[in-house]
Amino acid sequence: MARLERRAAIGLPLTRSGEAATLRRMTHDSPRTRSSYVLDWFIHSQVAGSAVLLASTIVAMLWANSPWADAYFRLNHTKIGVSVGPHALALSLQHWINDALMVVFFFVVGLEIKRELVAGHLSSTRRAILPVAAALGGMIVPALIYACFNVGGPGSHGWGIPMATDIAFALGILALLGDRVPIGLKVFLTALAIADDLGAVLVIALVYTAEINWLALGSAILCLLLLGALIRAGVRQPLFYLALAIGVWLMVFKSGIHATVAGVLMAMLVPIRPRLHPAEFFARVSEGLDALRSAELTTSSVLANEAQLDALVRLDDAATDMRPPGLTLERFLHPVQALFILPLFAFVNAGVGLGAEALQTLTHPVTFGVIAGLVLGKLVGVSLASWLAVRSGSAQLPEGVTWSQIVGAGFLAGVGFTMSLFVGELAFSEEALRDAAKVGILVASLTAGALGYLVLRTVVGRPPGPQ
Repeated sequence: MARLERRAAIGLPLTRSGEAATLRRMTHDSPRTRSSYVLDWFIHSQVAGSAVLLASTIVAMLWANSPWADAYFRLNHTKIGVSVGPHALALSLQHWINDALMVVFFFVVGLEIKRELVAGHLSSTRRAILPVAAALGGMIVPALIYACFNVGGPGSHGWGIPMATDIAFALGILALLGDRVPIGLKVFLTALAIADDLGAVLVIALVYTAEINWLALGSAILCLLLLGALIRAGVRQPLFYLALAIGVWLMVFKSGIHATVAGVLMAMLVPIRPRLHPAEFFARVSEGLDALRSAELTTSSVLANEAQLDALVRLDDAATDMRPPGLTLERFLHPVQALFILPLFAFVNAGVGLGAEALQTLTHPVTFGVIAGLVLGKLVGVSLASWLAVRSGSAQLPEGVTWSQIVGAGFLAGVGFTMSLFVGELAFSEEALRDAAKVGILVASLTAGALGYLVLRTVVGRPPGPQ
């Protein structure tokens, strides 16, 4: 059964009719469908990442408030350059992480968005309405609340900061409640956060962009077209993809659009479904296995028998072509971005002094707007939009999910952290405004996470009442 579940989780076909019948019984008798296994992997990968992310944030905060704080800020602003002939690109360590390494994070975000749109919980209108409505409400209401405190002021450009949800922290907190959480609530929060990510990417691309260099943008589009042509042709030379990916990033960077958008654009080109039809996969596997059986394969014979080695290569190629490229890349890159890139991002961006001046910023319009937007705005926006979608008859609550659980999810959506910090860096050029936003993000994320956990801990496990 475990093997069947693993195969089903990644969308692989089963090899015998008996296994297929077993899977049909399994999916009929149990609410844990194929997508739920992918969801479980996704959530648990976020849990480990959120722990490392939290540790990096604590280290940054401690260092930034220690006697060695100057060394922390000097490290962040250390210039690192790359030169090729007469051309040079020199950025601070913080900018290399924010503008280059974070492209990988946004590439994974793009893969998640495409997976959900093509084969996940956003792939059908009926299933997508509730989380998309909740995400829209959770973006619009926080932005309006923030604007109320900052309209016409120096912080007015930061209205996008409280729109974001940190999917790693939100799902990590939800996972602390274990199996008591209904699968429907996990699906709802995951789809909401991914739709929220899509909204954040659009805001970054459309709002937080200076003048556009159209020549550079055209070059980026050309590189994207070449990249798409290589993928469509099935080219297997990683260096070609790497060279074009660097070209896309550099041209988007030069265009004036934030370079991380390049990651999402490239992710949209990656196929989600396997390249092979199951019948062709079985034929290739059967042919390879028959060749190896007839050749009396041993651990020693494969070293000298070229035919056996060719058969093994064909089997490996068949398995590679049957694996969904998007999901394969997502699973490979998740540990990289969750355990390395995001912690580095938090380390260089979360450090802010918490002295008397920081306490005074709690009354700053930017800080107050961020806190009110993330804690109150997300709660009201997610809950109200969900209620309107269900009340209108366009959507329905997932099985086993209550309105009190939706309220808890609304609080968790207020954990903005990574995406909010990122938008804050784009929104403000003045250090004082950035620090005010950081204090608000940290306070709001901690408050929203704690309230969401307490609410859900109180209400999960209760039998659902009348909807």
